[in-house]
Amino acid sequence: MTTFWFIVLAFLWVGFLVLEGFDFGVGMLHGIVGRDEVGRGLAIGTIGPVWDGNEVWLITAGAITFAAFPGWYATMFSGLYLALVLLLAALILRGVSFEFREHRASARWRRGWSAALIGGSLVAPLLVGVALADLLHGLPIGPDQEYVGDFWDLLSGYSVLAGVTLVVICLLLGATFLALKTVDDIHDRAWGLARWFAPASAVLVITLIIWTHVLGKHGVLLSVVELAGIVAVLAVVWLVSEKREGWTFTAAAVTMAATVFCFFTNLYPRVMVSTLGPANDLTIHNVSSAPYALKVMTVITVVLLPAVIAYQAYTYWVFRHRLRRPTPAGAAQPAR
Repeated sequence: MTTFWFIVLAFLWVGFLVLEGFDFGVGMLHGIVGRDEVGRGLAIGTIGPVWDGNEVWLITAGAITFAAFPGWYATMFSGLYLALVLLLAALILRGVSFEFREHRASARWRRGWSAALIGGSLVAPLLVGVALADLLHGLPIGPDQEYVGDFWDLLSGYSVLAGVTLVVICLLLGATFLALKTVDDIHDRAWGLARWFAPASAVLVITLIIWTHVLGKHGVLLSVVELAGIVAVLAVVWLVSEKREGWTFTAAAVTMAATVFCFFTNLYPRVMVSTLGPANDLTIHNVSSAPYALKVMTVITVVLLPAVIAYQAYTYWVFRHRLRRPTPAGAAQPAR
């Protein structure tokens, strides 16, 4: 049961960073692809119906960590406390910007909330990348499962690389998503950005995956997940040059999924590595809940999770059409 719930958590983190990844990317890019207020509003409108639903994956991951692995939750949330508070602040600021930005017609007001959207969308994946990398790279954790370091122990070359890599993949996802959801000048600018982000993503992802493999100490040969990540990001570089928009977005999503999943495959059966010695590592066995609690959670998840996924898939289907600039008489209309 502990292995099953570790896999569920990995799946939730992958789902969050794939779905929320293009949201973050659009948030960072909306001021560039939309040169005027109408264009910026249209870019934001591409994620308007789905961004809040995508964040549910993060909330669920946190709740399941608390319920299935309370020891992991306690150590991680105490050690990464400041980083997680900053992440929460970034997500709140970003969410508020969607609602408040349109409350006043003042150009200064909208520029301020656009800056908040860009900042929150940048900081969130950066911090998530740092946090996930810290689990594998290691933190000073004592024999009582207490974090004994300070904030600067969270920052290593590996964790910073992981944070930057996730940010760039989000930019790639956001650019390709905008190209799929818009037409005319916004589409062209988004696709032009994708051509820049593709090779940058390739360099960063391949470097991060190789470094992750070395830290995981699983031998010389790369795993299937690691190979999938490398193949996917190289496919992005080729597909973007071929102007295959749908397949480029798909390959970018696979790149994000494989990159995030690499953290967990190299971490298992550990959940947090201690730099004070392997005897202090947190594993799925010494931080998990009682077997009965895990069984109850499994029944509930098997019943409810498919329904949630189906509902979210239906939402994407309903809002699948491209958006075009509004006509003089109304708001943006789907470009069928």
